[in-house]
Amino acid sequence: MSSGKVLLGVLAGVAAGAALGILFAPDKGENTRKKISKKGDDYVDELKSKFDNFMSNLSDKVESVKDNAQDMVRKGQQMGQEVKNEVKNVVNEKISSQY
Repeated sequence: MSSGKVLLGVLAGVAAGAALGILFAPDKGENTRKKISKKGDDYVDELKSKFDNFMSNLSDKVESVKDNAQDMVRKGQQMGQEVKNEVKNVVNEKISSQY
Protein backbone atom coordinates (compact mmCIF):
# COMPACT_ATOMS: atom_id res chain seq x y z
CA MET A 1 0.00 0.00 0.00
CA SER A 2 1.38 3.40 -0.90
CA SER A 3 2.17 5.97 1.75
CA GLY A 4 -0.28 8.38 0.10
CA LYS A 5 -3.16 5.95 0.63
CA VAL A 6 -2.12 5.33 4.21
CA LEU A 7 -1.92 9.07 4.89
CA LEU A 8 -5.32 9.63 3.31
CA GLY A 9 -6.81 6.81 5.40
CA VAL A 10 -5.33 8.20 8.60
CA LEU A 11 -6.61 11.70 7.82
CA ALA A 12 -10.08 10.34 7.02
CA GLY A 13 -10.11 8.40 10.29
CA VAL A 14 -9.02 11.42 12.30
CA ALA A 15 -11.62 13.59 10.59
CA ALA A 16 -14.38 11.04 11.20
CA GLY A 17 -13.38 10.69 14.86
CA ALA A 18 -13.28 14.43 15.38
CA ALA A 19 -16.65 14.88 13.70
CA LEU A 20 -18.26 12.14 15.81
CA GLY A 21 -16.73 13.58 18.97
CA ILE A 22 -18.14 17.00 18.19
CA LEU A 23 -21.55 15.62 17.20
CA PHE A 24 -21.95 13.74 20.46
CA ALA A 25 -20.67 16.58 22.64
CA PRO A 26 -23.40 18.42 24.56
CA ASP A 27 -23.51 21.78 22.80
CA LYS A 28 -25.94 23.87 20.77
CA GLY A 29 -26.42 22.88 17.15
CA GLU A 30 -25.09 26.21 15.89
CA ASN A 31 -21.90 25.85 17.92
CA THR A 32 -21.49 22.26 16.79
CA ARG A 33 -21.83 23.24 13.13
CA LYS A 34 -19.24 26.00 13.61
CA LYS A 35 -16.84 23.54 15.23
CA ILE A 36 -17.33 21.03 12.43
CA SER A 37 -16.81 23.73 9.83
CA LYS A 38 -13.65 24.97 11.55
CA LYS A 39 -12.23 21.44 11.90
CA GLY A 40 -13.03 20.80 8.24
CA ASP A 41 -11.24 24.00 7.24
CA ASP A 42 -8.26 23.03 9.41
CA TYR A 43 -8.05 19.61 7.75
CA VAL A 44 -8.35 21.13 4.29
CA ASP A 45 -5.54 23.57 5.07
CA GLU A 46 -3.36 20.78 6.45
CA LEU A 47 -4.07 18.58 3.44
CA LYS A 48 -3.27 21.46 1.05
CA SER A 49 0.01 22.06 2.87
CA LYS A 50 0.97 18.39 2.69
CA PHE A 51 0.00 18.24 -0.98
CA ASP A 52 2.09 21.35 -1.73
CA ASN A 53 5.07 19.77 0.05
CA PHE A 54 4.54 16.53 -1.87
CA MET A 55 4.40 18.37 -5.20
CA SER A 56 7.49 20.40 -4.33
CA ASN A 57 9.43 17.25 -3.45
CA LEU A 58 8.18 15.53 -6.59
CA SER A 59 9.20 18.52 -8.70
CA ASP A 60 12.68 18.51 -7.14
CA LYS A 61 13.08 14.79 -7.86
CA VAL A 62 11.90 15.21 -11.46
CA GLU A 63 14.43 18.01 -11.96
CA SER A 64 17.16 15.85 -10.46
CA VAL A 65 16.33 12.93 -12.76
CA LYS A 66 16.18 15.31 -15.73
CA ASP A 67 19.61 16.75 -14.87
CA ASN A 68 21.09 13.27 -14.43
CA ALA A 69 19.65 12.17 -17.77
CA GLN A 70 21.11 15.23 -19.50
CA ASP A 71 24.50 14.52 -17.92
CA MET A 72 24.34 10.93 -19.13
CA VAL A 73 23.48 12.06 -22.66
CA ARG A 74 26.41 14.50 -22.66
CA LYS A 75 28.79 11.83 -21.40
CA GLY A 76 27.50 9.41 -24.02
CA GLN A 77 28.02 11.98 -26.75
CA GLN A 78 31.56 12.66 -25.51
CA MET A 79 32.36 8.96 -25.41
CA GLY A 80 30.93 8.54 -28.89
CA GLN A 81 33.07 11.39 -30.18
CA GLU A 82 36.17 9.92 -28.49
CA VAL A 83 35.54 6.52 -30.07
CA LYS A 84 34.97 8.16 -33.44
CA ASN A 85 38.28 10.05 -33.12
CA GLU A 86 40.12 6.88 -32.09
CA VAL A 87 38.72 5.00 -35.07
CA LYS A 88 39.79 7.82 -37.39
CA ASN A 89 43.29 7.75 -35.91
CA VAL A 90 43.57 3.98 -36.32
CA VAL A 91 42.31 4.15 -39.89
CA ASN A 92 44.69 7.02 -40.71
CA GLU A 93 47.62 5.09 -39.18
CA LYS A 94 46.75 2.00 -41.22
CA ILE A 95 46.51 4.05 -44.39
CA SER A 96 49.79 5.86 -43.61
CA SER A 97 51.60 2.61 -42.89
CA GLN A 98 50.54 1.13 -46.22
CA TYR A 99 52.10 3.97 -48.22
